[in-house]
Amino acid sequence: MPPPHARKRYGESFLPAATREYSASSFQHTPITPGTTQTHTARTVEHTSKGEQPAIAMDSLSDALKAISVSTELIDEELKPHLDTLLTVLQEKKKGAAEEIAASGILPTLAQTLRKKSPLTPQVALVVAEMAREAAVRERCIEAGLVTALLPLLKSSDQDLLLHTGRAIGRICFDNMVQQDQLVQSGVIPRLVAIMQEYPENDPLVNVCLLALCNLADIDSAREALTEVGVAEVLATQLGRAQDAERRHVILEVLGSLGESDVLKLQFVESGVPQALLEMIRSLQGGSDNHDLCSIKIASNLIVSLLLGDESMQKCFGDGTGAVYKDILSWLQSSNTQLQLAGALAIANFARNDNNCVKMLELSVVPHILDLLELHVDEGDVSVQHAALSALRNLAIPEEAATVLGKDEVLLARVMEWCEARDHAGVRGEANRLLAALIRHSRASEVISAVTKADGVPHLISMATSEHVIMQNEALVALAIASAIDIEAMEEPFREAGLVPTLQKMLDDPVGAVEVKFSTIGLICSLANSRLLKEEMESLNMKESLSKLSSHTSTKLATQADSVLAVLSEAS
Repeated sequence: MPPPHARKRYGESFLPAATREYSASSFQHTPITPGTTQTHTARTVEHTSKGEQPAIAMDSLSDALKAISVSTELIDEELKPHLDTLLTVLQEKKKGAAEEIAASGILPTLAQTLRKKSPLTPQVALVVAEMAREAAVRERCIEAGLVTALLPLLKSSDQDLLLHTGRAIGRICFDNMVQQDQLVQSGVIPRLVAIMQEYPENDPLVNVCLLALCNLADIDSAREALTEVGVAEVLATQLGRAQDAERRHVILEVLGSLGESDVLKLQFVESGVPQALLEMIRSLQGGSDNHDLCSIKIASNLIVSLLLGDESMQKCFGDGTGAVYKDILSWLQSSNTQLQLAGALAIANFARNDNNCVKMLELSVVPHILDLLELHVDEGDVSVQHAALSALRNLAIPEEAATVLGKDEVLLARVMEWCEARDHAGVRGEANRLLAALIRHSRASEVISAVTKADGVPHLISMATSEHVIMQNEALVALAIASAIDIEAMEEPFREAGLVPTLQKMLDDPVGAVEVKFSTIGLICSLANSRLLKEEMESLNMKESLSKLSSHTSTKLATQADSVLAVLSEAS
């Protein structure tokens, strides 16, 4: 059983599997933003029609490869026309062209040209980038030293060269964890961030860097490197500039992968990432475009994930006056079910802190949650109901908050309805746990009286027989507290709800958990203070059930059974 005041962190995968289309691996230049002048989307020439300029024949490719392979000196003027031929053939997507180039033996020559940093360097980098689209040639590119020849070029101030180099490295290292690790070890992470800092408005170049980060972000050493280079500010800036779904989703996936680090969570919050996400959500709300709705889902889940860090959560809460908290609170009243869900999960996370709980009660968060639940009572979204009840349960942990909530007749009436949600086990379970939490954390006679008056005792007894041990124990502890605080008031409700027979069945259950039996015996001991309940135990021969446990393999349980057996014997 968890510590009595332990709170669960609430979140969900912020990025559904169906949208993880950018995570293949490092630097892979997959979907690009509109306006990007990437050759493979602009040129799809496979044949020519009458009147068009004829395409370069494969014979010309063979001639160019022979000329490059026999060159004894890398003279730019001689190489350029042959490189033009290679590039044209590759951009026309001639079948087998990339494989022929790789097999010709010229790759070391290309690597050597790159190392010279001549005027041909950008063209060679572009040839390599186009060639490396084909998976079959990537290993040969690595063996020829092209990656090590390309890496220093990322320090260039030539933006076209940076673009071609980034694409070339990305395609060569596609789906190759060894190469990706080596890229990180070579210091590529700081350079990628620096490029985005230096050229924030060069969308094609930034896109290449974002895709690289997207695919390297799952490497632990990459995350560590990113904590030291100001990536949070860069991502916040680019999030504000992202005008299309593809760019947004790349940035969101980078944030999601990196957000698993508590250090980066805090950096994101301090750099304004939540505000940028909220602004994105505001700008997309009200529409019906599936891409926009997907962005809203991912962004809202990302905000929830940022709240999983204690420091980042507190900064977002801002003592209940923070802009992030206020925006999230408005989600509870949104017509967008995804925002309602994220809002409830966020409130549950804010409520991991006792002071936050008290503050949110002062700010009247409960009516918002109840209104949200009311929207989903009949044929509503079960996930939203579950999340909202979880938020209420976390809010009920501080004694002061639990007492306020436990005396709320409107809340209790709703909770009783949800405890009877037979079609939704998750909702029913959370409602029962909330009911038990109100008693466990308040330990107040007024709350016990209110719960009893609302007919909550039968639900607690039913919860004690749940298939989940944690729920059984929570119910048994709540019932024990109620009996210890006011046994006289609880006698009749306990008798009417059949508590004693239920406890006896739990003791006799051959497969019942030891910890549940231990809590059950503790409750029986408390009930022995009631003459009426004691008589009921006598009539049911509770002593026999306890005697059977005296020889239990669990010494602790056996000792507890003997102690309570002695108490009942004295009483009789």
